[in-house]
Amino acid sequence: MLLRSIAAVGAEREVVPFETEVLVLDNGSDDGSAEAVRDLGGDIELIEIAERRSKAVNDSELMERSRGRYCLLLNEDSELLPGASTALRAALEADPRAACAVAVLKRPDGLVQPSAWRFPGVGSALAQALFLHRWLVVQSKGSAVRRVDWGQSAALLVRREAAEQVGWMDGAFFVYSDEVDFQRRLADGGWRALYVPQAEAIHHEQLSTDAVPERRIVELARGRDRYMRKHHGRVAAMTVRGLIAWSYLLRMLAAPVLPGHDWRRYRRDVTATLWPSRGEGLSEAAAARNKRAARG
Repeated sequence: MLLRSIAAVGAEREVVPFETEVLVLDNGSDDGSAEAVRDLGGDIELIEIAERRSKAVNDSELMERSRGRYCLLLNEDSELLPGASTALRAALEADPRAACAVAVLKRPDGLVQPSAWRFPGVGSALAQALFLHRWLVVQSKGSAVRRVDWGQSAALLVRREAAEQVGWMDGAFFVYSDEVDFQRRLADGGWRALYVPQAEAIHHEQLSTDAVPERRIVELARGRDRYMRKHHGRVAAMTVRGLIAWSYLLRMLAAPVLPGHDWRRYRRDVTATLWPSRGEGLSEAAAARNKRAARG
């Protein structure tokens, strides 16, 4: 996926009418990714991190190291479609107070995924509990550039000046809700985000294939709870826990009669949402890996 992503970036670089650079950060991988990037040669700047760190810390380092006015953050499983970077850049150029521009995200089969939403809060959690999330919270809709609250960082163009102004991303978010917190702080600073339907990327979502991806479920719940406590306080965070857990509980009860749904996954979503501090998340797995690496 990383090599496909880099190839798509390379194709864009050949046709865009502005200067570009490519930075790849390898987060302590052990699957040969860093070696594969080195083998490509060219002018790619490879940043190798010995210890696995949070996505927020890594994204911040990439933006800090960059020299351009705009930073296009891409996950390793995001594949730009032709013209995406040009459309995102044009949107930010046209709106001096826009700090971020998010692309349309498509699955490999062409199905469009949501990529922009309203900021999380009690209201959005209530909409999810009532199964109105698609209509009341999702904002990645329409055929024209529009203002949104926040966009997913799988393919997100960021104005470097704005990111620096708010102090980059908060490294306390290991993964999940990091870009939400970042764009919340940008909005508090008078900036805004845009959804750009003329920019498209394929999001392969190379995540865990386990029926119950324990670590990701735990980390997702932690990030959501951290965001709520930081921006809305303890009472709102507890309220959101209950509303989100309720929505997962209803899915758990319906899962046995729904094809492709596993009730055990939703049960773990319920418990992780109610008690986000329990269990092992991605952060613990990274810490354990770092300890093993330190011991050789």
